[in-house]
Amino acid sequence: MTFTIIVHGGAGAVDPSSLETRRQGCLAAAQAGLRILAAGGLALDAVQAAVVALEDNPLFNAGTGSTLNREGLVETDAAIMDGSNLRAGAVAAVSGIHNPIQLARAVMEHSPHVLLAGEGAYVFAKHHGVATCNPDELIVPAQRNHWHEKHGTVGAVALDTHGRLASATSTGGVFDKLPGRIGDTPLIGCGTYANLQAAVSCTGLGEDITRTTLARHAAYLVEQGMMVAEAAARAISEFSAATGSEAGLILVDRSGRTAHARNTSNMPVCAMHADGHTDLQS
Repeated sequence: MTFTIIVHGGAGAVDPSSLETRRQGCLAAAQAGLRILAAGGLALDAVQAAVVALEDNPLFNAGTGSTLNREGLVETDAAIMDGSNLRAGAVAAVSGIHNPIQLARAVMEHSPHVLLAGEGAYVFAKHHGVATCNPDELIVPAQRNHWHEKHGTVGAVALDTHGRLASATSTGGVFDKLPGRIGDTPLIGCGTYANLQAAVSCTGLGEDITRTTLARHAAYLVEQGMMVAEAAARAISEFSAATGSEAGLILVDRSGRTAHARNTSNMPVCAMHADGHTDLQS
């Protein structure tokens, strides 16, 4: 059985001088996930490891480095989904969590719920050993000093040697958002989705991604027999036509074929496969 992983570092315009660093950040994240897959580990663990690497990288809008809301604070969203059984966990509008994707995994495994938000999610984290922190620790100087900089959500999708698919997505949201705003990332079927046929992670303007349930739509196109490259391109094309908005997505199917599509100027992506092939793009 083959295995593969593909990660993205968010869609949107960024400083051209940071493109190579962002590509290398995606490569490091993909390598973290690939090591788990190569050892026979689960896709769920691989996508979590990849997203943790991106959350820990201050270049990306997730975890440390998250964008600031209108009050100058960090509120993050994250989701993870196991395509083999449709189990999912998500958190929204949480503060003081170093790695929101770990909290999303805890919600999936240790609660009867799919989505926890705000203070309730923070309390849940403390009760289940998920690392908390002073919210100011998540704010890097580039975000404090340059609130105008735009960069997006991070995510990973993977197929493991057991034939299981998984997706994970994490974000600090959009710049200058109202406190309590929740985007597409933690909403299953919108920014994050996985089933037996495909796994998808999206990035872009969350309100429009939510309105079009973009991740579920891309997976549906694969279910209907479309090849992944065509499905990704079709989903983004139809999204653009319906909303006039910006988005990108990554996709992997049950055969380990990967694809990505965007209608934005940049979206760093790294795909790594069992045969050693690596596709690194911006």
